[in-house]
Amino acid sequence: MSERSIVCFLLYLQIFCLFLDFIGASESKDEVKIEVLYLPENCTQKARKGDLLNAHYDGYLAKDGSQFYCSRSAKSGDPHWFVLGVGDVIKGLDLGLKDMCPGEKRKITVPPPLAFGEHGKHPVPPNATVIFEVELLHVRRGPRSIEAFKEMDINNDRTLTKEEVYQHLKMEAAKLKVQKEESYFQDVVTDVFRRNDKDEDGTLSVKEYNVYEHDEL
Repeated sequence: MSERSIVCFLLYLQIFCLFLDFIGASESKDEVKIEVLYLPENCTQKARKGDLLNAHYDGYLAKDGSQFYCSRSAKSGDPHWFVLGVGDVIKGLDLGLKDMCPGEKRKITVPPPLAFGEHGKHPVPPNATVIFEVELLHVRRGPRSIEAFKEMDINNDRTLTKEEVYQHLKMEAAKLKVQKEESYFQDVVTDVFRRNDKDEDGTLSVKEYNVYEHDEL
């Protein structure tokens, strides 16, 4: 190989490496960055898609570190309940909270496409990278998990009646110390069956109940 060929080959390698660096940098812009601030010694249950999570979190703008949200000072100051992986929170948090343990604390940096996008959401400006510091308090098998289905299925016949769903809703409300009128539970049951009872037989099968995918299913 001539000296000129060697020089051209080395130049090609340099350009190719720069191209790879550029591609890698472009891809990393849309990735969620997770930093574990505290991890409890015992982690018996990790958060999965469809689980019901209870967490406190603070939101900051990455640009200047200013705080735009704090669950402890907002409204009642109570931690938030939400279902993981179904859009109850921004996409970046759905990704950043996966496999988190109760008691764990994380710092989650979310790029604009996985946060509030090009339009933003007051008080978050457009195209803003945001940082959340999250403390996960509780993990419960969610309302669409197979565990919740089994809890409601009192007679173990793999179908749910309106009465079984009604009693489960009242039990969960009592656990969370949420007070609702009887008509509220009846309305929820009616809506659940209207949306999910595809064959209109008055019961819900596992398939009709739309159980979220879990590893054990």
